Amino acid sequence: MKFALETRAGRPAAMEFAERLVAEIERHESEVVVDLETAPDIVVAVGGDGTMLAAVRRSIAWNVPVLGFNLGTLGFLTEAEASDLEMVVTRLVGKDFEVEDRMTVAATIGGVTALGLNDVVVEKIDTTRLVNLDVVIDGSPFTTYRADGLVVATPTGSTAYSFSAGGPLVAPGVDVLVMTPVASHSLFDRSLVLPGSSKIDVTVSRDRLVKVNVDKCDLGELAEGETVRIERGDRPAHFVTFGTTSFPTVVRDKFGLN
Repeated sequence: MKFALETRAGRPAAMEFAERLVAEIERHESEVVVDLETAPDIVVAVGGDGTMLAAVRRSIAWNVPVLGFNLGTLGFLTEAEASDLEMVVTRLVGKDFEVEDRMTVAATIGGVTALGLNDVVVEKIDTTRLVNLDVVIDGSPFTTYRADGLVVATPTGSTAYSFSAGGPLVAPGVDVLVMTPVASHSLFDRSLVLPGSSKIDVTVSRDRLVKVNVDKCDLGELAEGETVRIERGDRPAHFVTFGTTSFPTVVRDKFGLN
């Protein structure tokens, strides 16, 4: 079995764990591929959710599943803890796991499309000034937000920036997109939960530049009158899962709820 690793460089704990992981993989007569030309059977992330997002991008490109070891803080995207190392490798090599598909989200500017797992963020560049964003949903005008920005998240991404902006937590298997304004000065400042098939056009309606990020990666800037189309991605991400832990249980454990 061929593994590709995504590790947060410069973090001693992650590098040390990655060395142990490689040794365990080789002990199971499998290999770690280091070149970008050889397609692996699985991508494994070592770190937090940021590292996991990078691993997801690679896994989508190869159309293979991804698994993350949590060496970060909350680790909503990761399936395993560092203490699970031997068990995880044994089950991966033995193909004793299931694969769960997660919705992705796509943003398109001027014919250029970027795919993400978590969210698309349209936000101001000038930190001292609000932006005006006209939103059209499935061809029907919705509203104009006067805000710091706008987040459109997948269910997976509902635990990230969308949540910190006041959006709801959504179980990964629900087929929706969640649109949440950031620091809105408009009358309507709540999240809107939309069908996963929705197509959202966001147009800058005032002469203030905005930037568009997909999973924190820069897609480009928009000037007045320019639009970004946001919709479901054309292919899902494949997540390795070992058990039947429910989403409410994950939320309870990650947030230390009683």
